[in-house]
Amino acid sequence: MADSDTTTRKIQVANSRPEDSGRGLAHLPRSLMAALGVGEGDVIEIVGKQSTPARAVGPYTEDEGIEVLRIDGLQRANAGVGAGDFVEVRKVESKPATRVVFAPAQANLRLQGQPQALKRTFFGRPLCQGDVVATAGHQRVGNMPPGIQQFMNAPAYALQEIRLAVVSASPKGVVHIDENTEIELRPEYEEPTQRRADVTYDDIGGMATTIDQLREMVELPLRYPELFERLGVEPPKGLLLYGPPGTGKTRLARAVANESDASFFLINGPEIMGSAYGESEGRLREIFEEAAKSAPSIVFIDEIDSIAPKRGNVQGEAEKRVVAQLLTLMDGLESRANLVVIAATNRPEAIDEALRRPGRFDREIVVGVPDERGRREILGIHTRGMPLGDKVDLAELARTTYGFVGADLAALTREAAIEAVRRIMPKLNLEERTVPPEVLDTLSVTREDFLGALKRVQPSAMREVMVEAPRVRWEDVGGLDAAQTRLKEGVELPLKDPDAFRRLGIRPAKGFLLYGPPGTGKTLLAKAVAREAEANFIATKSSDLLSKWYGESEQQISRLFQRARQVAPCVIFIDELDSLVPARGSGAGEPQVTERVVNTILAEMDGLEELQSVVVIGATNRPNLIDPALLRPGRFDELVYVGVPNTEGRRRILSIQTQKMPLAGDVDLDRVAKRTDRFTGADLEDVVRRAGLIALRRSLQSTEVTMADFEEALTESRASVTPEMEKDYEQIASRLKQDAAAIQPLGFISPGQLQSRGGKADY
Repeated sequence: MADSDTTTRKIQVANSRPEDSGRGLAHLPRSLMAALGVGEGDVIEIVGKQSTPARAVGPYTEDEGIEVLRIDGLQRANAGVGAGDFVEVRKVESKPATRVVFAPAQANLRLQGQPQALKRTFFGRPLCQGDVVATAGHQRVGNMPPGIQQFMNAPAYALQEIRLAVVSASPKGVVHIDENTEIELRPEYEEPTQRRADVTYDDIGGMATTIDQLREMVELPLRYPELFERLGVEPPKGLLLYGPPGTGKTRLARAVANESDASFFLINGPEIMGSAYGESEGRLREIFEEAAKSAPSIVFIDEIDSIAPKRGNVQGEAEKRVVAQLLTLMDGLESRANLVVIAATNRPEAIDEALRRPGRFDREIVVGVPDERGRREILGIHTRGMPLGDKVDLAELARTTYGFVGADLAALTREAAIEAVRRIMPKLNLEERTVPPEVLDTLSVTREDFLGALKRVQPSAMREVMVEAPRVRWEDVGGLDAAQTRLKEGVELPLKDPDAFRRLGIRPAKGFLLYGPPGTGKTLLAKAVAREAEANFIATKSSDLLSKWYGESEQQISRLFQRARQVAPCVIFIDELDSLVPARGSGAGEPQVTERVVNTILAEMDGLEELQSVVVIGATNRPNLIDPALLRPGRFDELVYVGVPNTEGRRRILSIQTQKMPLAGDVDLDRVAKRTDRFTGADLEDVVRRAGLIALRRSLQSTEVTMADFEEALTESRASVTPEMEKDYEQIASRLKQDAAAIQPLGFISPGQLQSRGGKADY
């Protein structure tokens, strides 16, 4: 190694933040920096099983006073240590490199590129032969050799993070690349002299708790089996990871294998199924035997539901034998075999029950959809090697990508990169097959590229249901202030700040029933609240959920709620709720079907499986026909009357509807608002549309709409709500507020009875 100071200190290793991965930085405690005589930006050597250099920087704010060395997964792999191990740290002097040879660190990657661009990416970076480095962004730190600081913000080498192995570096020891260094990039992977980690914990975002659980269940037994021997207990044998597709279950298992320095054996469920008798079981036995010889080992079974389904539900004998073989193999694992089985599935309920017990799969860990903070971490990982434009705000992207899993966010960054490439295509000469260096230097991924990509990438967990991210904001809703306030408090607040409710020990409302005359804006309100609460929005009609097949309707509803839980925070909006859940025993609809549907919705909203960050909003014109069991607290907690707007509300709606309309100077919207008593939002929209049509009827070259056009439109329009209907709704509203279980005089009666009361069944 390079000339070094004799002062050496031992310190425990910990993970650095994902955004620091690939930067070659080591976060040291202030006391250690003082003891070693190290300043910000000085080069240190980290010695584990191997040694690797890094630039020293101060501790994270939360680490002040804690004695840990935080380095990323690549540095841990380069030093041959894992999180929790102790390493020696000493100050060293790095020499300017005369020549450095790089090669791809992945076997299936072939590279072509400009060595000059690579030099800019790694300018000033301390490294030594055998290291694996990444083309991620760099940052300024103090005490760097002259000339390095000005290059630290140079363009990244590629549109993605690429891992490169340092095949050789001259002179020997710790060196750094400067303007005189000769760089060679070999196109193909070369077999390493030491084992390299392809995936580490730094490559996984939004799973801090899950990683901690995995480490104690897998990494500890594999690295320190003597701990369990001393305690006289058997280490865990198996672990089941389950969750929606694309959340990172396979990637997590690879990271654990790399971090615990274990051999990794992958079994893709369907691949081991053979056609010959006993072939599948034989393949399973071979893999387990090989893993036992290479211990410590991790056997990872992907899509385990395909090879170990419930034996009572399958006809084939082969599947039953494979399940039995897997049970035998897991029971036969020696306590000191130093082998752990990890399985992944997105259908845990389909796996044979015999596997899901302690001694086989000891613990089941859910790998869920990431929250906003997790999405920010994942976006940071996928944009590490990406030259981002100044206006790209990853925090903003994390907020708007609710419901996205890791695979969706990877697809989003890839689509954004393709948008950037599409922009420079005209500058490329396709015949030359090379990209001019000046084009590469100007290439960056902008905010507009990400917004364009968002239109094409949809949350994978939502592809089977009709889902949209509503574009309606509160300012697009007029004349519904009371209903708006209730929804803000009941939906937006708990979805955005659940901690406030936990602090006071209260639960947020599960459901909201919006009722009132047709056309008053119930659907618009639901869309606006989903948009403002930054939640997914599943809109469904009662007719979509009802099926003629026995049991199909209940399954549809269960699937709807299950999907909403997976992509929480989520707002489920059910329009025309009265046709889906009429009062049981009222004679409305197909009696048995609707009664079963009512029971299913009651169970989903108030059952054993709790709704967390999922809000149900129902809309109806006839609340008096809905089953009373749904209208109690705990189901539809809030009954919100969406009535006809007053004069001020109508004026606001008219101004929203005429935003894009060129109005003549004589148009007085206040006068129109006063003359439209009992007009709903839909009626007012019709008035504005008719006024525009009348202007076009007058002349196809019309450039503005006049007051005369509005006057004529008013003569052609009428209020869809009569005074009698308004009065009846107000009565229902007051009764519902008093007692949701006993609404009189328009109680829970059949449509026939309601018709006999004066034909008011049309609302």
